[in-house]
Order: sequence, then C-alpha cells, then structure tokens
Amino acid sequence: MRDVLLSVDDLSIAYRTGQGSVQALRHASLEAHAGEVVGIMGESGCGKSTLASAIINLLNANAEVTSGAVRLKGHDILTLPRKAQRAVRGRHIAMVFQDPMTSLNPVFTIGTQLVDFQYHLENSAAEKMARAEAILKRVGIPDPALCLRRFPHELSGGMRQRVSIAAALLMQPEVLVADEPTTALDVTMEAQIIHLLRELRNDYDGAIIVVTHHLGVIAELCDTVYVMYAGEVVEAGPVMDIFHAPVHPYTRALIACDPAHLEEETDALPTIPGRVPDLIHPPAGCSFADRCSIASDRCREEPPPWINVTPLHGGLCHKISP
Repeated sequence: MRDVLLSVDDLSIAYRTGQGSVQALRHASLEAHAGEVVGIMGESGCGKSTLASAIINLLNANAEVTSGAVRLKGHDILTLPRKAQRAVRGRHIAMVFQDPMTSLNPVFTIGTQLVDFQYHLENSAAEKMARAEAILKRVGIPDPALCLRRFPHELSGGMRQRVSIAAALLMQPEVLVADEPTTALDVTMEAQIIHLLRELRNDYDGAIIVVTHHLGVIAELCDTVYVMYAGEVVEAGPVMDIFHAPVHPYTRALIACDPAHLEEETDALPTIPGRVPDLIHPPAGCSFADRCSIASDRCREEPPPWINVTPLHGGLCHKISP
C-alpha cells in the first residue's frame, strides 16, 4: 500500500440554520493514497459536497466542524491559520468545481487567470504563461496559445471544464478533488472529461478524489469507493467489491436504480421508496432503516456498528455478516 496523502478522521460538520443545526456530515472517515483514485458517491443531499469542501477547507460561513480532522500528510489542515490554509490550497490540494460556467472569472482572459493561479511560484510572467500553455495542451485544448487569449464566455462548457482541470493541476498538487466534474455537461462532453481524467491518472502520482452521483463515472475511474447516505459513510471498499458484492442495503438499492442495470424494457425507472431523514433531528438508529426492506426494530433503535467483511471492505449495518 502506498503512502496515505490525505485522511479524513471521524469528521462531523453541522450547518446553523433558523430551524436548527443540520448535521450534514456525521463521523465520516476516508483515506486517499498516492496514485489512487477515490470515489465518493450517493444521492443528492447525502453530504458529498460538504465532505469535498471540508477537504480543501472551503466551507460556508454557517458551517461548524463539531468533531474530527482532515490531515494532509499527517497535518490537520482545519486547525491551520488562514494564511497557512491559503498556502495549502492550489499548491497541495486543488479542486475542480462542478459548474464550469461559474468557476472562472468572466472579465479576465484564460491566460491571465492561469498566470495568477501560479502566484506561489517565483517564475517570470513569460515562464508562467509557457507553463499555462503546456498544461492546456496536456488536457486536450486545441490551439492552447489562442485559448490563453480568450475569455471564458468564448469557450464551450466542456472546454471550460478542461481549463478548470488544467488550473487545478498547474501546481502539481498532492491531492486533486473533482466535485461533480461532469454534472453540468452534456453526454458527449461528459464522456470526454471522463476520458481525460482516466488519462491523467496514468501520469499523475497524487491522489484524485472524485465526488459524483453518477455510478458510471465511479466505475470507470475509481480504485476505492465510499458510499454516503444522510451524512454518513455507510460502505467503503474496492470498486469491484462495491459494484459486484455490496454489503449495505442502501448501496444495493442505489445500484439497482442505475438504468444501466435494467435487463428488460420498462415504463418506470426503479426508485428507492421513502425519504431521506431530517438531519436536524437524525434518527436514533440506522439512517436508512425507514427505507430499508430488511430493517428490524433493532435497526430503528440502535446505531449500527461498522463491520468489515474483508480488511478493505465494510459497511455500517446491523445485518452485515463479517
């Protein structure tokens, strides 16, 4: 096993609201090793983006870390002073945001922005521009020299997302976080971005964390998968185990809802019945109990334990047999 670059340990985050404190993330843990692609998947509202924002410490003003740590090479970045946190972002941890239409400044050219992103370096402006042109070429931008002179609105959504990925890779960070990198793109552009990320993993020695609800993206790119539900990591393991031998009822239900798994033509797509629990008042037992077909009274009354079925694969469920 290669070195652990990033570890999230027992992290809990709450959002203060007028109705109460929303427990958006509850005792979540994960690890990302050098050269590994980690996937975080789950329904909308399960805490994926909160976890991604915590990794780079870009949480909303009303967010409060109630427990846990985010460690980069053993150092908790959540406790660093603001100036030190800014030094970490971009240089050691970088992020590709989910909306390429708004992640770039509309009033500056691509070249100006990519040069500004290299503020950590002491190179000349010409050297920084050459570096920017090289990274644009690496992510598949045709005529990168021309692209540097263009404004974001002159590029398509797919091209803007490629520029965002290039900006994140400029400083060769140890950890790259991609938060729903294909959500705002059409099917053709989505396939191109997936292909690009697959290529990048072959020559990128850092860790890549992909946050998505798209099971196909997870299956195509990832080595290890963390499944989230109602702010908790409910299952984690190698990608083949998650898709071919899932142990948590939520993971099985999520995979069953994927249209790619339909074997017969149908007028109605499968869904998971019920609703996500109220995270202002989380349930006493398993968060998935009210939607689970095999839940018992114990599931509704007692918090489930984490049970490993192999050293690398386990889940948060009373019904798992070790």
